[in-house]
Parts: sequence; C-alpha cells; structure tokens
Amino acid sequence: MRFSISETAKWGDVSVGPMIIDGAVKKKMQRALKEIQSGKFAKGWISEYEKGLPTYKKLLKDGQKHPIEKVGLRLRSLMPWIHRKNITGAQASY
Repeated sequence: MRFSISETAKWGDVSVGPMIIDGAVKKKMQRALKEIQSGKFAKGWISEYEKGLPTYKKLLKDGQKHPIEKVGLRLRSLMPWIHRKNITGAQASY
C-alpha cells in the first residue's frame, strides 16, 4: 500500500506507526474480525437498521463535530485541483 503515499507519509508509517499499532490494537482488530466472521456484526447492523438507525445516525452526527472535520475542510480548501461540492459527511472529500 505504501506505493500510493508520499515519502513523508511512509516515514510516519515506519517510524511512528509501530508505536500506535501495537499488540493491543492488533488484539482489538482480531476481536472485530471474529465478530464479522461469526455474524455478530451483521446481526447488530440488521438490528440497528430495523430500529430506524438511531445509534448510527447519532454516531454520524457526532463524527461531524470532530475537530478532524475542520482540519479536513481547511486542507481541502488548499487544494485547488479538488472541485468543490456542496456535500457533507464521508463523501465530502471526494
């Protein structure tokens, strides 16, 4: 995957990444994978959908308030080759 990122990002990946993605994170990822493989994740999603997505909608709304969204907006404004679109949420960067 490193072929598609800058040398600066690669440096961060190899020098800082191991401090962040440690054994504890790997265990959490394994636990999440087991939930996907067992069907627990899908059952939870189906249940959420059947209830009208209250938790999902709240999490999306809370995510829009995260400081990284302001940073992303500022960074995209510095990239004139990205055509502005009047959208919000995860697709706002496309």
